[in-house]
Amino acid sequence: MRGSVMGTAVTLAAGTLLTAAMTTASASPPTAATTPVKAGPAQHVLVDCFFHRNVRPNDFILACGDGNSRLTGLHWSAWGPYRAQAVGVNMVNDCKPYCAAGTFHAYPVVIRLSGEQPWKKHPSFQRYTQISLTYPDTRPDAFKQVMTYSLWD
Repeated sequence: MRGSVMGTAVTLAAGTLLTAAMTTASASPPTAATTPVKAGPAQHVLVDCFFHRNVRPNDFILACGDGNSRLTGLHWSAWGPYRAQAVGVNMVNDCKPYCAAGTFHAYPVVIRLSGEQPWKKHPSFQRYTQISLTYPDTRPDAFKQVMTYSLWD
């Protein structure tokens, strides 16, 4: 009987830790800084993980699946047809020894959005198709000084 109680306790603890690790990225409710700004059809938009259209967001999740890479404190100097530019911080989890126990590190970054294409979900909006991050100083292990990613539709 003592063995089954101990086994149940270990199973419940493991389940709780796994749930916490899987929900960390999306557990906090939206704030004014993370709530998408509504865009009019004439504006170019940045589509986020939740398929909301954003204009000059304050922050942006790059790693939608696990939240281990996020842009924060974004200050936009340009936002228009074909390109947008901002400076901010890329918060990246080092995932050491594993992601749930990892540490987030801040890296200053210059963000450039480029490309233009009608958004499949709302064709009246033009969405940016690429994001480039330039690390002027330090950067995460295994990252190049300039990292370019396709943006989701």
